[in-house]
Amino acid sequence: MAGTASVLTDNSFLSRLDQRLFSIEKILVLIGGLAIFSLMVMAVFSVGGRNFFNRPLSGYVDWIEQIMPLIAFVGIAYTQRVGGHIRMDILIGQLKGRPLWLAEFVGTLAMLILMILLVWGSWAHFQRSFDFSVPMWSRDSSIDIGLPLWPAKLLAPVAFFILSLRLVIQLWGFGRAFATNAAHPVAVPLIEDAATQAQREAEHVSGLEEDSK
Repeated sequence: MAGTASVLTDNSFLSRLDQRLFSIEKILVLIGGLAIFSLMVMAVFSVGGRNFFNRPLSGYVDWIEQIMPLIAFVGIAYTQRVGGHIRMDILIGQLKGRPLWLAEFVGTLAMLILMILLVWGSWAHFQRSFDFSVPMWSRDSSIDIGLPLWPAKLLAPVAFFILSLRLVIQLWGFGRAFATNAAHPVAVPLIEDAATQAQREAEHVSGLEEDSK
């Protein structure tokens, strides 16, 4: 299922690492939100320019191509931290204690191996586009206004690297939970049933409403 999960914190070194990385992930999510907002602004300018001045925004499609990887990739580590990625909890949700932490450890390890391969592959793809000796350091560019493509291609390995760091922290958390048979481990998303998620989201909304009064 998809949604958010509780992540407990304490004063341990692992928890401090988790919270420091989370602060970076929140900044990246903010950048992704600003990127979405910029697309909305450009759409208004392009449509308005076409309708009122018969002159749409130049290179509109090129800018969309540049911004879309920013929207797609920068939030994946944040989503992993809060347990928001789509997953099947039908089986794992029935586990408790060490069997649960072992299952989470194995799944996280598989994800980490995949992400390391993706970092390697996406970095190689970026290197094929980047070159200090050519104009704008780019061997390829967009079709319309000639924007260099290497900045968009760089986003993938950077985002995948940050996600890999998140997975290392979670792997550490699940491994420690398995070793100590912890009931409430820190730095990892804890599975919640639908009723608990709904209650927590309702409390969150109520808090926002109270703050706005």
